[in-house]
Amino acid sequence: MTTTTPHKTRSTRDTFNTRFVFLMAAIGSAVGLGNIWRFPYVAYDNGGGAFLIPYMVALLTAGIPILWFDLAIGHRFRGSAPLAFRRISSRWEGIGWFKVGVNFFIAIYYAAIIAWAALYTVKSVTQAWGDDPAEYFMGDFLQAEPEATYSGHIVPSILGVMVLVWIVCIATLATSINEGIGKLTSIFLPVLAVMFIILVIRAFFLDGAAEGLNAFFTPDWSVLSNPSVWIAAYGQIFFSLSIGFGIMITYASYLKPRTNLTNTGLVTAFANSSFEVLAGIGVFATLGYMAAQQGVAVDEVASSGIGLAFIAFPTIINLMPLGGLFGVLFFGSLFLAGVTSLISIMEVVVSAVADKFNISRRVSAITVGGTMAVVSCVLFSTSSGLVTLDIMDKFTNNLGIVFGSICALVVVGWVTGRRREIQQHLNAVSQFKVGGFWQFLTFIATPLLLVYFLVNEILTIAREGYEGYSSTQIGLFGWAVLGLILLASFLMPLVAFRGNKYLDGMETSDYGVPVGGRPAGTPNPLATANTATQTADDK
Repeated sequence: MTTTTPHKTRSTRDTFNTRFVFLMAAIGSAVGLGNIWRFPYVAYDNGGGAFLIPYMVALLTAGIPILWFDLAIGHRFRGSAPLAFRRISSRWEGIGWFKVGVNFFIAIYYAAIIAWAALYTVKSVTQAWGDDPAEYFMGDFLQAEPEATYSGHIVPSILGVMVLVWIVCIATLATSINEGIGKLTSIFLPVLAVMFIILVIRAFFLDGAAEGLNAFFTPDWSVLSNPSVWIAAYGQIFFSLSIGFGIMITYASYLKPRTNLTNTGLVTAFANSSFEVLAGIGVFATLGYMAAQQGVAVDEVASSGIGLAFIAFPTIINLMPLGGLFGVLFFGSLFLAGVTSLISIMEVVVSAVADKFNISRRVSAITVGGTMAVVSCVLFSTSSGLVTLDIMDKFTNNLGIVFGSICALVVVGWVTGRRREIQQHLNAVSQFKVGGFWQFLTFIATPLLLVYFLVNEILTIAREGYEGYSSTQIGLFGWAVLGLILLASFLMPLVAFRGNKYLDGMETSDYGVPVGGRPAGTPNPLATANTATQTADDK
C-alpha cells in the first residue's frame, strides 16, 4: 500500500469563530458605497416605488440563488477563488484568477473614495467647501484635470489619508480572520448602523422631507413593462450583494463545516437590501429638504454617485441647522461602509496569493497590500485620479464582474456538470433546501440575463464611448485593465501551487470526499449527510 506524507486537511484552515462573525463580515462586504449613493437614484430613476417590485424579484431570482452558489463553492472546495476552481477542475483555475484581478483593480480605486469620505467627515465640521461645493470638490479638493490621461500632480492631503487607509486595511488582513476581519467588521458595522439610523431620523424632520419621500416612493406602474427597468433592478442586486466578485467564495472557505449556508445567505441578502431601502429613505428625505430650500422640484436636485455624495450633500449641509453634525454622520457612514467593503475586496487577492505560494496571511497581506497601495496612491492621489477612477470602475464592475460570473456559472453548471453536487452540498448543511428551480435560476436564467447585460454594455461603449472621455483614457484605464486581468488569468495557472496540500484530490472535505472530485459511480455522502445536528456556530 502506498503511503503519503501527512498534509494539512480542511479542518485546519482558519475559520470564523461563530456564524455571527461571518455575518458581520459578509454584510460589511455587501453594504458599501453603492448602497448609499447608487440605489436611491436607481430606484427613483426607474419608477420610484414601483421599482421595488422588480428589485425584489431580482433579489429572489438572481441575488440569493447566486449568493448561495458562491457560498457553496467556497465552503465545499475550501479555498480562495483560484484554489476552489482548481479543485473543481485544474483546467479552470483561471476563472478564480480573473476574479482576483478584478478585485485588485477595484481595491486600488476604492481606497481613494474612502480617503475622500474621511477628509469630508472632518471638513463637515466647518463646512470647509464654502458656498460652492461643486467648485471646491473639483478645484481645491481634487485639483481635477479631466483632460489629462495621467497628470503626475500629487494632491498631498488625499495621498496622506490614502496611505492611512491602506495601513489600516493591511494591518487588519495581516492578522487572523477573527482578530482582523472579524473584530473590525463586528465593531464598524454596528457603529455604521447606529450612525445611519440617526441620520435618517434627522432627515425625517427636515422641511420638505415628505416631498422627497413622495418622489422616492410614488410608483410609476408603467415602468414595469420596460425591460430596461428590470435590467436595472438585476444590475443593482448583482453589484450590491458582492456576488460574482469571489468575495463570498473566499469568506465561505473560512466557515465551519456545519454552517447553515442557505439561512446565512438569506440573512446577508435581506440585511443588505434593508440597508439600501433605509439609504433611499434618508437620501430622498434630505433631497426633499434641498429642493424646498431652493424652491425647485426634487427631480432637479436628484443625482447619484460621486455627485450626490460630494456635491449635493455638502450643499444640503450648508442649508440645514446643525449641518456639521449631519455631515459627520453622512460622510462617517460612507467611510465605515467603504472600509468594511475594501477589506473584503482585498481579502480575495490576499487569500489567493497565500494559497498559491503557501505563505502566511501576514506575508501575503503585507506584500500584496503594499503593492496595491503603491499602485493606488500613484494613480488616484493625483489630479487626474477622478477620470482614472470613473473609467476603471465602469469597466471592472459592468464588464469584468459580469464576464467572470458568466464563466463561473457556465463552467460549474455545464462544462464540468457539477450542478447537482453544489445543490447537494447546500442541502447537506442547510435547513432550507434547494432543488431544480434553484438550478434553473442559477445555471440558466441568470447566465442568459448576464450575457444580455454584458453584450449591451459592450455595444453601448463601442458606439457611444463613455462620459466623453478620450479614446486614450478609455483604452488605457478600461480595455487595457481588462486585458491585463485576462492575461493574468491565463498565466497564473501555469505557476504550480506550492505544498502537497494543494495538489488536486489530496485534501479531503469534511465528508471524506476528495475536494478535487470523486470517481464516477461512487456514492456521494453529501446526498445523505445528516443535517439534524448543528454545531454552535450555526445558531
